[in-house]
Amino acid sequence: MTAAPASDSLEAAGERAREVADAALQKGSEGLQPLLDFTLFRIGGSTVTVAGLLAAIAVVAAALVVSMLLRRALSRYGERHLQVNPASLYTVSRMVHYILIALGILIALDLVGIPVAKFAIFAGALGVGLGFGLQAIFNNFISGLILLFDKSLKVGDFVELETGTRGTVRAINIRATQITTNDNIDILVPNSEFVSGRVVNWTHGSSQRRIRVPFGVAYGTDKERVKQAALEAAARVPFTLALEGRQAPQVWLTGFGDSAVEFILAVWLSEEAAGRNAAIEAAYLWELDTSLKEHGIEIPFPQRDLHIRSVFGQQGDAALAIFGRNPPVPGESDPALPAAQDTAPPAPSSNDALLEVERGSTPVEPDVDRENDSETDARER
Repeated sequence: MTAAPASDSLEAAGERAREVADAALQKGSEGLQPLLDFTLFRIGGSTVTVAGLLAAIAVVAAALVVSMLLRRALSRYGERHLQVNPASLYTVSRMVHYILIALGILIALDLVGIPVAKFAIFAGALGVGLGFGLQAIFNNFISGLILLFDKSLKVGDFVELETGTRGTVRAINIRATQITTNDNIDILVPNSEFVSGRVVNWTHGSSQRRIRVPFGVAYGTDKERVKQAALEAAARVPFTLALEGRQAPQVWLTGFGDSAVEFILAVWLSEEAAGRNAAIEAAYLWELDTSLKEHGIEIPFPQRDLHIRSVFGQQGDAALAIFGRNPPVPGESDPALPAAQDTAPPAPSSNDALLEVERGSTPVEPDVDRENDSETDARER
């Protein structure tokens, strides 16, 4: 008998609580409504209120969050599917980011109270701004879009600018491109420099390239011995791509200098060495120094020949006697001259520079079958 009145009282209490809550919400909204409807300013007949501005900020923030989530999803997709080109994924992610931000700004303008159809009011002011202060920014933005679609420059490429800056492309942003040097220094280069200037892309078509290491030896050194020593040095460097075939190391005699016979060691490098210019050349010079010393080949100092006609009024043998040197006896070797080496020079080998000319200017394709490199080289000869 008493359970029914108790349940009725609980229902009545709940109903009363809901009425109180609704009244409080209605009173609170009535208190906030004047603040939300407060007019901040007017633009071209459009009124910008606090509510519209908050809604616009929320839309732009939502666009940024959605863009971040989509870019992370594309990054995870690239990590799971290694066959997908990372540069293409980067281009897609940047374009998705730009499109979402543009849509968010357009929707935000409409929520603020500025219809997109009437946005032409700002076109004149925007054009004047681009003509003066924003010209460089707009130029860099368009240049960045060109780089993304042209594919002449992509993330991961090793590039060299006209200023001598070298590094790996890490990101192509709206205004500038981030380049990281081999010393782990980040450099921001305006995008317009890549479009209007000369850029050397070391890894654009292929990651394999050839380096030329110059060195010199003393006059009178057998060139065949020099070639043998240089090839042994190249074989000791792990970055040498191949020791036989079309991409084998070559030794060229390039000139007769004032103090030395000048040579060049031309070596094709492996993929991991494509972006380490200074360090790779230093590695080959280190091994060249070791190999030349092992073969008894002198790396000369700068030197000049001094011819003296007279010393203190003396000439000929009398002049030599002043320096404590007796004239050489006919039929005997001059003790001041270095003794001839007893070891016989190596057998004559092919002229690598002549082979390079005979091959022509056709691009070198990577060796697919390394076991047949010797047969290919034999057929070329």
